Amino acid sequence: MSGLKDHLTYMAYAAGWGAVKKLPEPVAVRLGRTIADIAWKRRGKGVRRLESNYARVLPDATPERLSELSRAGMRSYLRYWMESFRLPAWSEDRIRGGFEPADIHHLTDGLATGRGVIIALPHLGNWDLAGAWVTTALETPFTTVAERLKPEKLYDRFVAYREGLGMEVLPHSGGTAFGTLARRLRAGGLICLVAERDLSASGVEVSFFGGATRMPAGPALLAQQTGAVLLPVTLWYDESPVMRGRVHPPVDVPESGTRAEKTSVMTQALADAFATGIADHPEDWHMLQRLWLSDLEPRPDTAQAPPRPEPDGTAPTAGTAATSDGERL
Repeated sequence: MSGLKDHLTYMAYAAGWGAVKKLPEPVAVRLGRTIADIAWKRRGKGVRRLESNYARVLPDATPERLSELSRAGMRSYLRYWMESFRLPAWSEDRIRGGFEPADIHHLTDGLATGRGVIIALPHLGNWDLAGAWVTTALETPFTTVAERLKPEKLYDRFVAYREGLGMEVLPHSGGTAFGTLARRLRAGGLICLVAERDLSASGVEVSFFGGATRMPAGPALLAQQTGAVLLPVTLWYDESPVMRGRVHPPVDVPESGTRAEKTSVMTQALADAFATGIADHPEDWHMLQRLWLSDLEPRPDTAQAPPRPEPDGTAPTAGTAATSDGERL
């Protein structure tokens, strides 16, 4: 049964890449909105979780407001997918014109230092489009990390898709990603990591919209070990076809404290920057999964576990450029 499910999942994504990119853009936009509205009306587990997460962001929102927001959130989420399916067919001019980031000087100045740059961002807007813009408009390749998916051929398809946009993609599993990322940074390179969710024992506990959650230690540890510049980035949509974004000021390494203390301070700074962007544009935060620790079932074997290095001295979790997101709609 699982084999059939995996095959159907792969075929659904393959149909997206094969068919959606051939549609005229207005047709693709309408299709995405229609699918989003159908999913929203079904109120499946993913939609209910999205609404629950929005209630954390806007604790004073009425049920009616949260319902409106979850509908807008699903439309934003499907806009992400429609764009992603079509990105391989976009011209370089279309990619350059499809994203307008503010304060990009933080990135270009960081790259000019030769120290390497780490971009950390939450699941806001379309991180694939932002990445394609970096490789095209700035002519700067970068490295990211992707979770392995089942079936394996779906993971391979996602890797090929992102490599086609100019990204180097490392598998999250296998224990070698952190070392490779560190080498890229020491060579003055750029890495990009989606980094607002790591509920494993190695995640760093932070305060996020008034509740406790865990985020990856990797961005902060990489900055400490390599001297790279660490930049939070937030993305959002408006009513135009152009995505917007902001490169936030660098997160500095504290001058004093243990490695764990520095990692905690830096990861909290990332969380605060992410929260600013999410609060401004909650409908573009595509978090269809549990995030806060209070929403999880108790796991005594992992509760309160501090960040720890792996046996070979590398960091536990670097963060990912998620290949597929969210619970079932």
